Amino acid sequence: MSNTCYHCGNECDSRPLELDDKIFCCLGCKTVYELLSENNLTSYYDLEKTPGARPEASSEKYAFLDNEKIVDKLLEFNDGNVQVVSLYIPHIHCSSCIWVLENLDRLHKGVTTALVNFPKKTVRITYNADMLTLKELVLLLAHIGYSPYISLDDYQSKKNNPNRDIYYKLGVAAFAFGNVMLLSFPEYFEADEFWIEQYKPFFRWLMFFLSLPVMFYSASDYFISAYKGIRSGFLNIDIPLALGILAMFVRSCYDILTDSGQGFFDSLNSLVFLLLIGKFFQQRTYDFLSFERDYKSYFPIGITKIHPDGKEESVQVYDIQQGDRLLIRNQELIPVDAILIRGEGHIDYSFVTGEADPMQKLSGDKLFAGGKQTQGAIEIEALKGISQSYLTQLWSNDVFNKDKDDDFKSLTDKVSKYFTIIILSISLISLLVWILRAYWGISAPVMALNVFTAVLIIACPCALAISAPFTLGNMLRIFGQRKLYLKNSKVIEKMAKIDTIIFDKTGTITTANKSDLTYEGISLTPNEQRVVKNTLRNSNHPLSRQVYDFLEVSDNSKLIDNFEEITGKGIQATVEGIAVKIGSASFVGKHVEHNNLKTSVHLSLDNVYKGCFVFHNSYRDGISELFTSLSSDYEIVILSGDNESEQMNLEKILPKGSILLFNQKPEDKLLYIKHLQEKGKKVMMVGDGLNDAGALKQSDVGIALSENVNVFSPACDGIMDASKIKQLNVFMALTKKSMQIIKGSFVLSFLYNMVGITFAVLGLLSPLVAAILMPLSSITIVLFTTISANVASVKRLGK
Repeated sequence: MSNTCYHCGNECDSRPLELDDKIFCCLGCKTVYELLSENNLTSYYDLEKTPGARPEASSEKYAFLDNEKIVDKLLEFNDGNVQVVSLYIPHIHCSSCIWVLENLDRLHKGVTTALVNFPKKTVRITYNADMLTLKELVLLLAHIGYSPYISLDDYQSKKNNPNRDIYYKLGVAAFAFGNVMLLSFPEYFEADEFWIEQYKPFFRWLMFFLSLPVMFYSASDYFISAYKGIRSGFLNIDIPLALGILAMFVRSCYDILTDSGQGFFDSLNSLVFLLLIGKFFQQRTYDFLSFERDYKSYFPIGITKIHPDGKEESVQVYDIQQGDRLLIRNQELIPVDAILIRGEGHIDYSFVTGEADPMQKLSGDKLFAGGKQTQGAIEIEALKGISQSYLTQLWSNDVFNKDKDDDFKSLTDKVSKYFTIIILSISLISLLVWILRAYWGISAPVMALNVFTAVLIIACPCALAISAPFTLGNMLRIFGQRKLYLKNSKVIEKMAKIDTIIFDKTGTITTANKSDLTYEGISLTPNEQRVVKNTLRNSNHPLSRQVYDFLEVSDNSKLIDNFEEITGKGIQATVEGIAVKIGSASFVGKHVEHNNLKTSVHLSLDNVYKGCFVFHNSYRDGISELFTSLSSDYEIVILSGDNESEQMNLEKILPKGSILLFNQKPEDKLLYIKHLQEKGKKVMMVGDGLNDAGALKQSDVGIALSENVNVFSPACDGIMDASKIKQLNVFMALTKKSMQIIKGSFVLSFLYNMVGITFAVLGLLSPLVAAILMPLSSITIVLFTTISANVASVKRLGK
């Protein structure tokens, strides 16, 4: 019987444990198996043998987690019983790791959700602190073989440190490459000299030992990646490279062992060295683009700052400083950790924890960034400045885009697997042909290996793999500079496939302007105006903001009672004992004649109808030209919650054949988009991010416009500065141009490979020359995509 542990794969000690005819090396492994069995999770072992590390059952290692001050520093979010923590777990390495970690809630009822970030090897866990402490959570992870790495000294900074493995591997490869090439020179020149002949075996074995760290360390990533690809049944781009490196190493070892030559250690070391140079260049360039994208993608959310004299000012969120007093309206996001100063908080932390039930907060309570006020307005005092990385991470949380991205396959995904199959086929056929030529005496046997290796190297699909990341990463940066901020590169690919664009009307294609608003009805006393203004102060709706600005009386900033904003209907509240209703005519109990189709907001005080604020819509500059430009490539639809009063005006600025639908409730918009998608349409929704949240999420691409309000919403895929909507046609054209650039780079890579493969198959290309040309092709693709993207953007958007 094998002494290999069923769980962790380690060799068992002299007295292994047994359960269900299975061997376990320690009590920890046996406990994990029992735990998985009890929770019907034994399919874990079908996904991956030896998935974790040896379980660590000792609590002494994590004794420091008994200290509440330390725990508080580690937590991302802590609101009494709900806590959120991100843990770095080095043992995450495959799909089974992701599977078991994201099923932690089945192992312990205290865990609410767990999301794995595979590239960063982190897991973000939301749990109930009443049922599970952080220490118990960490021990649970340790018990199942996924011990978190927690460094208290650099816990916050370590996540931002770049991976330096490439530097070390490149350094080892460079050292070996230089020395092996130097030792190879005498045999290059075939010098017949006594001392060279005398020490030739010594030099060859020295080259062998110098090449070992290159083979097993510097080149390890290629073998690991190839192994994972084969194990998962996917032919990834590193398989041809790994085969080429392995072929050269095996052949070189054979030559030295049989004393038939010096082998290809010089080519092997030069190949790995040049591959790593190309990889280093790609990583440095893409890290730069990604960093710039992360920094620039911090969209200009407006937040209301209250000055000491009571004056309110809309400022950008990253201008918030510690100690600033902020006004958070209904449905606004809290941008920083803060203390509640005035008002009653009803905070929805679903953006952070996934739990949608609002939490009631009172004056003096601490509020966390990412929470959303859901009832009335509150005033808070910032405890710290804005954390861009935190909100960017929050916006990009996979919880909010998994459904939308699950079925989406990128262009690279579709092409790369066929490319690898073709290259492997060509290399194997070439190897067979040259072996037959050697058998018939037409060519030297070594040519078969040379041809096989050269084909694998020269045809490396690295250039194919980097085309999309560099093109789309650069385009994300360019869009960010022009105030269109997208979540990720997939959004650009989706935008390129859009055939239908739907626009909301109010706050999207119209703009707020105080002179375009009039009041019709019973005159309001100054006190009544203050009551109305106090009510509207709590709302973020575009019409509410316009009426708020229209009323010229001072705002006493009175806190109101029973505030409720009903989406698609209006607002009701009690201010100083006066019952206020503001919204649609039916909402305030007013019958409106059918021919009165003006956009209006009606008002009643203490159930007495007072009148209405009438809007004369002012459309954004350039909106007519935008519709005309888009109409040639897209179907244009207007979905408005208002009545038909603007139909004639809209028909004048919209192209013929455009669809206009009025009196659309938020759920109507969502269902309309769903109906179009069922017919095969690719839909983009452009809205204000408030009433349109459902439609933005349902659409293939959702773009929210940001003006002077906080429209932060994970429901959308991008946020655009309202002043840039007239350039939407240019952005759409650039997404299509991006895909053309990617396809062009694919063609360039394909032509390069065809020429290189032709020379390699004919035996006219050595592995060393192939190793030099391979990273040059990658660099060529990087330059082509970056320059093309910049030229295209300058041509359409200007400098």
